[in-house]
Amino acid sequence: MCDTILATPEATAAGGTLFGKNSDRQRNEAHRVELVPAAEHGRDALMKCTYLEIPQVPHTHAVLLCRPFWIWGAEMGANEKGVVIGNQSVHAREPPPQADALTGMDLIRLALERAASAAEAVATITELLERYGQGGNCGHVTPAYYNNGFIIADAREGFVLETIGREWMRERATAVRSISNIYSIGRKADAISAGLSDMMRKWTSEAEPDYTTVIANPDREHLGNAGARRACTTSLLRSRCGRLTVTDMMNILRDHGHGEKLHPEWAQDATHRRTVCMHAGNDDRNGQAVGSLVSEVHEGQAVHWVTGTSAPCVSIFKPVLFNVPLPKHGPPPTDRFDPLSLWWRSEKLYREAMMGDFAKWLELIRPERDALEADFRRRIRGVMSGGDREEQAREVQACWEEAMETQNRWHSRLQGQDPTRGDSIGAAWKRMSEIAGLQLRAQPEYPA
Repeated sequence: MCDTILATPEATAAGGTLFGKNSDRQRNEAHRVELVPAAEHGRDALMKCTYLEIPQVPHTHAVLLCRPFWIWGAEMGANEKGVVIGNQSVHAREPPPQADALTGMDLIRLALERAASAAEAVATITELLERYGQGGNCGHVTPAYYNNGFIIADAREGFVLETIGREWMRERATAVRSISNIYSIGRKADAISAGLSDMMRKWTSEAEPDYTTVIANPDREHLGNAGARRACTTSLLRSRCGRLTVTDMMNILRDHGHGEKLHPEWAQDATHRRTVCMHAGNDDRNGQAVGSLVSEVHEGQAVHWVTGTSAPCVSIFKPVLFNVPLPKHGPPPTDRFDPLSLWWRSEKLYREAMMGDFAKWLELIRPERDALEADFRRRIRGVMSGGDREEQAREVQACWEEAMETQNRWHSRLQGQDPTRGDSIGAAWKRMSEIAGLQLRAQPEYPA
């Protein structure tokens, strides 16, 4: 379950494109953030994706990847040309492909590496989809097979691309757009694949069908409360249309259904409803937002903001620039607890907060989180407008260090809380933490 949001230039306060996504994965499925440099490749070079090996292209662009630790592709990311992409699982009337092929996440990475614009990225994905197909297990512990929907954008324009097997439909995005885990293009497709019409004839005789109604699996449309989540993100985007900022995009990704306020029944059931800021609960609700990205893209310039940690409501968005190194933040995470890894350090703090009065703790840390992010945005704007590369690198590094130091201090706010939540949600968190080798306790200690 995921949500991706987009505001094209006419909808934003500063005139650029704003993009955001929460990556919802299984709760021990650590989220990795990395910058991969541009590269040249030999004529006969091959690229091993998650499952398939395919021919490499002569040149690949530098890319920012936010991805599950075990998958070659990315849930969301950007490239040095200002292209941003995020994907969702969608469920059609036909069973999803299960044979090993390109995953939706592979298609994101391949498009970012190969395309210099959003339109080129759409063409890259559709060509690869038609040639190699999509498929293969995309679940970490519990197998997951699905088709994919994408938002693809650059500084000038954006697109929604939704797929079923090797077939696809495309819609040009205007003003604001969001997607969740349901088909959404409806009758607004401005281009479709050559074989989609023949496929549709199995289900409808309409000459101009509503793709969403005809293709979607009605037995899976309710999963994850996807329709309500998409309605929520769309409403929040529209309420600020023409004035949208990076802060708005972060706030939308942190939405719990009542703005950022937690549901009144949070203390009794952390997953009373699936919300944009997704939190895992009982064993049958194992998904959570494991990482988040917000991008502000202008012609020739972009700033990307990543959490690199789960639960955006308790995470700090940190800046990433393509012309400076990604700050060190510990070894790449896996599904085993590592106190040196940023993702797992933050996860330990988050899970211990979940075992107590999470809503109260969130209210305690929120002011510091918001003030710190506002300061980061001010400082990055300053060095982007007048600083050289060395100054930009120092400022990005400083922001990351301050964010990590702040999260390490937040454990003191847990003092006095009962760390032993006694319901089924607490039992599920404790069991999954033990599987990861993580021992929960009231006052965690972190390495310097």
